[in-house]
Amino acid sequence: MVRQGAATGARPATHDDVYRVLSLVSDPEMPGVSLVDLGMVETVSVTADGIVVTLMPTFVGCPALDIMRENALARLTAAFSDRAGAVRVTYTNRTGWTSDRIRPTCHPALRSRGIAPPPPSDTLPHCPWCGSAEVVSEGLFGPAACRSVYYCRACKNPFEGLKRLT
Repeated sequence: MVRQGAATGARPATHDDVYRVLSLVSDPEMPGVSLVDLGMVETVSVTADGIVVTLMPTFVGCPALDIMRENALARLTAAFSDRAGAVRVTYTNRTGWTSDRIRPTCHPALRSRGIAPPPPSDTLPHCPWCGSAEVVSEGLFGPAACRSVYYCRACKNPFEGLKRLT
């Protein structure tokens, strides 16, 4: 691995470069929705010694945490192996993730996958298929710890909704 400033002539990696690469790393349970979109990137450090990214899990017990870390590490290593020292990706529980960290620009991508973004208050989410507010909760526990199951009375479709955590 070549260190920054080595004879490759490549400019050193920047904070923005790292974020651009991380924006290509999808949550494996929601393809096309990146770790950056979900607000899971806590810190990015770029030094002469390498790149350290600290992620914040949406749920501590999420079974996809190892996959997300490995995918982020693989992308970063591939992108910066010629311009950076060691690349590390870690998790922190120091700060709790909240659903407010989800970027509003991510909401259309969630809806296109049949997942309702968390509602702005203690109300139920709107149906991602038809936009109706006529929904009922079918259960607090969905296919992942961060999602619940709902049913739309208007279009008669079930859907998942991200839980609101504040």
